[in-house]
Amino acid sequence: MRNHYKKLPLIAAAMGMLMLASCSEPLEIAYIKDAPRDVEMEQSGQFSKGIQTNDLLYIYVESRAPEATVRFNQETNKIAVDGGVVMNPGSSAVTGYLVSNEGDIIFPVLGKIHVVGKTHAQLAAELEQRLVGEGHILDAVVTVKLMNFKVSVLGDVVRPGVIQATGERLTIFEALSMVGDLTIYGQRTNVTVIREENGTRTVGEVDLTSKDVFNSPFYYLHQNDVVYVEPNMKKKKSAERDPMTLSYISSVVSIVSLLTSAFYYYVMASKLK
Repeated sequence: MRNHYKKLPLIAAAMGMLMLASCSEPLEIAYIKDAPRDVEMEQSGQFSKGIQTNDLLYIYVESRAPEATVRFNQETNKIAVDGGVVMNPGSSAVTGYLVSNEGDIIFPVLGKIHVVGKTHAQLAAELEQRLVGEGHILDAVVTVKLMNFKVSVLGDVVRPGVIQATGERLTIFEALSMVGDLTIYGQRTNVTVIREENGTRTVGEVDLTSKDVFNSPFYYLHQNDVVYVEPNMKKKKSAERDPMTLSYISSVVSIVSLLTSAFYYYVMASKLK
């Protein structure tokens, strides 16, 4: 009987903790939970707003006459030999074309070209037209790619950091998967995306639990976007709590246990008199 009395404070404390845990709100962790399955949905997002300042562009010119492209290719200096192409030992590594703050690049022979706002395909077509139209290459084929496409992901994700992506097409789900997904405490209904384009900063919000995410202008991430995953209320409350709270609770439980034991011994001693 005596042991049962001694255990009462511990049992009460354990029951209290279980009740607190049972009263906490369930976490919303399901993605696009309201999207119909096996149904085709039209894509409405745009994954590129065109070339921006500080973009690093890869531009490569091809032709059936390789010797005609040598001076236009920054990638390497190439020398035509017997119908083939070999590397020049003194050629430099790929550096790309950095878009200036004015929105221009300096292209060999053609000089300064304004590129901001144009898509990669539009710039490629313009270069082809000029190379052929100005008599530099008869059959120019130009490839334009973005070399420094990066997105930053911060907040409650497994591995926050900067993502270096190839190409220019990256969805928000792809970016999150590249940092290990959200933690269990990541807020999925209001993920923030910060975007700066053409001198304008836009702060958007994405609900990953809704099918509306596919229609969001932030579903496709753009160059230099910042994605921030806010912690949910449970984690916020935990962060606001005094770090000594558990220590205080433990001390109170110990004191209650001692007082209960003392009271028990007092009652038993009174009965024995």
